[in-house]
Amino acid sequence: MPTVGYSSTQKSLHWALFALVVGMYLLTFGDDLFQRGDPDRALAWRLHISFGLLLTALVLWRVALRLARGAPTLPDSMTGFERAVAKLGHLALYVLLVAIPALGILLTWFRGDALTFFGFFTIPAPFAPDRGIAGSIREVHGLCANAILILAGGHALAALWHHFVKKDDVLKRILPRREPVTCFERR
Repeated sequence: MPTVGYSSTQKSLHWALFALVVGMYLLTFGDDLFQRGDPDRALAWRLHISFGLLLTALVLWRVALRLARGAPTLPDSMTGFERAVAKLGHLALYVLLVAIPALGILLTWFRGDALTFFGFFTIPAPFAPDRGIAGSIREVHGLCANAILILAGGHALAALWHHFVKKDDVLKRILPRREPVTCFERR
């Protein structure tokens, strides 16, 4: 079901997911910044896991909204090729946004760790640790994390191209709107 534009909730989720993905990627550098056994290294990973669980919840909300509302119609100025690339790119972003947290959860459990959400609750691993499986999952998780950054970069470049070169409203549709507060609605 096509819609005219994104809702304010969809826009907020879009930018929150962007910030979380970038922030979580930066947290992975805790391995390089802190030595093994350093409490700050463990803190960086606990934060990564907690933000990953938050990302999971927000992605599920975003997917539910996308399924319920559909996507806004694309501008008439877009060619058939551009439309196909846009749809494929969005699909790939959604697949990665679901796969990365799922892999992260499995990785945590196969490492023998419990999931914890900022210390508010803990979900123990439902199976025994397996370092071999954990290592494989970690590689795929890392590859997917790199892929989403590359894909999101392409997504951003395409939006900027639409805005500055094609001069259509593709970028404006996802930006927060600042509307003046008025007492009366114009009809």
